[in-house]
Amino acid sequence: MSLKPTAIDARSGAPADVPKLCYVRKRRHDAPDAWTLEIEFAESVPFSYTPGQFNMLTAFGVGESAISISGPPGQGRLIHTIRDVGPVSHALTRLAPNDPVGVRGPFGVGWPMATAEGQDVVIVAGGLGLAPLRPAIYHILSRREHFGDVWLLYGARRPEDILYRSEIEEWRKKGHIDVNITVDHAGMDWPGHVGVVTGLLSHVNMDVSRTIAMLCGPEVMMRFVAASLTEKGLGVGRIFLSMERNMKCAIGHCGHCQLGPAFICRDGPVFTFERMGPLMSVKEL
Repeated sequence: MSLKPTAIDARSGAPADVPKLCYVRKRRHDAPDAWTLEIEFAESVPFSYTPGQFNMLTAFGVGESAISISGPPGQGRLIHTIRDVGPVSHALTRLAPNDPVGVRGPFGVGWPMATAEGQDVVIVAGGLGLAPLRPAIYHILSRREHFGDVWLLYGARRPEDILYRSEIEEWRKKGHIDVNITVDHAGMDWPGHVGVVTGLLSHVNMDVSRTIAMLCGPEVMMRFVAASLTEKGLGVGRIFLSMERNMKCAIGHCGHCQLGPAFICRDGPVFTFERMGPLMSVKEL
């Protein structure tokens, strides 16, 4: 009898199919249906990641789910912002401090931070899409002198759905990032913009020869934003987006997240619009 070789994660050198035991240290309610967990390994293990990568989080006895890493790189704890949308994510968002959780990862291709150095950066997030972009924002802030102008365009359904409100206000007050927010629906007490996030592109004075765009949110949002950016002259190879598909194994074996010839977990989740644009326009894919 032959044994199937154990899959190894190329970045960490650890078995990719074995979760490491961790414990929740903090739990924060960020939106009506979203919670942020700070997680710490039970034993000291080497762990590094790049902005845009994800982990597979295990709610023991329920299952595991692919969740983007949403904390600043280099921190001692892992940070994940999770939306309660199904049995696994529901179980994860109900974990309390000192509850166990399993972690596999990190997996995937992250944001092109090295490519973005020396460039202006347009960051466009929709809803929970700000979570995978948050590490990129903190990376830029930690090396602010290496980047040009930076814009954050963020759209949420309602004012109460806006993530990381205190951090966003801090970014806005310090002036290192030009922050613009819009919501789909709001009451009379909302002083900001109401409408789709593409409407915020008018705030961006973009030099397309030296601009990189990073997008994360619902696919329909990313398609419209990418189309608007290309209409302004930004090249499709300069537009990067993070795809969200049903990832089960995280190592390209099961095929659940296959989109055309690409496996989102292995080849992404970050892709150029040059590669993803034609696939995103195909119905049923």
